[in-house]
Amino acid sequence: MTTYTIERLGQRGDGIAQGPVFVPLALPGEVVRGTLDGDTLDEVRIEVSSPDRVAAPCPHFRSCGGCQLQHASDNLVAAWKREQVAIALQAQGLETELRETLTSPDRSRIRATFSARRTKKGAMAGFHARRSDAIIPVPHCTLISPALRPGLDAAEVLASVAASRKGELSVTVTDSAAGLDVFVAGGRPLDGPLRVTLAEVAQAHSLARLTWDDEVVAMLHPPIQRVGPAQVVPPPGAFLQATRHGQNVLTDAVLQIIGDAARVVDLFAGCGTFALPVAAGAEVHAVEGDRAMVDALDRAWRETPNLKRVTSEARDLFRRPLLPDELAAFDAAVIDPPRAGAAAQIAELAQARVPVIAHVSCNPVTFARDAATLVAAGYRLDFVQPVDQFRWSTHVELVGAFRLSHITR
Repeated sequence: MTTYTIERLGQRGDGIAQGPVFVPLALPGEVVRGTLDGDTLDEVRIEVSSPDRVAAPCPHFRSCGGCQLQHASDNLVAAWKREQVAIALQAQGLETELRETLTSPDRSRIRATFSARRTKKGAMAGFHARRSDAIIPVPHCTLISPALRPGLDAAEVLASVAASRKGELSVTVTDSAAGLDVFVAGGRPLDGPLRVTLAEVAQAHSLARLTWDDEVVAMLHPPIQRVGPAQVVPPPGAFLQATRHGQNVLTDAVLQIIGDAARVVDLFAGCGTFALPVAAGAEVHAVEGDRAMVDALDRAWRETPNLKRVTSEARDLFRRPLLPDELAAFDAAVIDPPRAGAAAQIAELAQARVPVIAHVSCNPVTFARDAATLVAAGYRLDFVQPVDQFRWSTHVELVGAFRLSHITR
């Protein structure tokens, strides 16, 4: 067996020694021994442990692949996620105030996707094992909120009655004000008897809504989500923030950045995560590629008193970004693109010279790329706020504040 010293954490949460050699579940500063298999160390033994090594709070951690960093202290994880943002910014030559990571509490996930499969004795539901397609039941998961736990039982039942023999279900469960909102993909094709069975499962488990491969098969109550002052009923499977803490800190940062702007454009608006809270003080034009989400946003605005005017538009911002003449009327912009970023729309924002931009991102690398475009066009990056709502994972989100150094429009 060969001895290695861990120099840093990699993007997947593995320890990395010189070589590089990847060492699962190792931390910086540790001295480890093991058998090298390609570029990965197997049969790992820790000779010198890091002071940041802790006992994993979840009993499923060693086998479950849902978390990568439960063996590390909270301080180490928060600092590492902040460092990932710093590295991405440095790669683009950017400097700014980089705030401390804000981390969601444990047991706070209001949305999770479980895998479920039929077995000879019935069914099982949980998360995939580490580096495996095997499903690990997670009845004591420390990620999900108590409200989501019944979703594991519902996922098992759904698999037992409606999964194909060889395939597995993907069961997305979201907590709502009316109960669990369940979206299932990968099951048997719907027919009359299966619809009846699924409706019975929804009734037995008090599911607010059950959607089967994009078709709503049961809705006992509209699955309402609270978004700022509004109540939204999102379409099945719609993107929502993973924790309410994460949603709140992202929203607070956006509101701080846009300040007293009177007219705001919200790009990649979803169901109104930012548009509806912003509308408490400003007129908003919300643009989103998914028509169903736009309709949900519009209904929520119309049903919520005392909001400023919100207009909405279904538009593919990758193929048809808003152009400078369309952006000229706005005092501020909010943009929250997918992981690929929004290079085309950022270029138009830079050309339009919208005075203030709040840029929310789930990918530090594409954020830094797009930030460099704005800075080159004359914007100042005032601060970046990292947010960790996917606790114990390698995932990090952030909000960046951009302001024109000299406003000439």
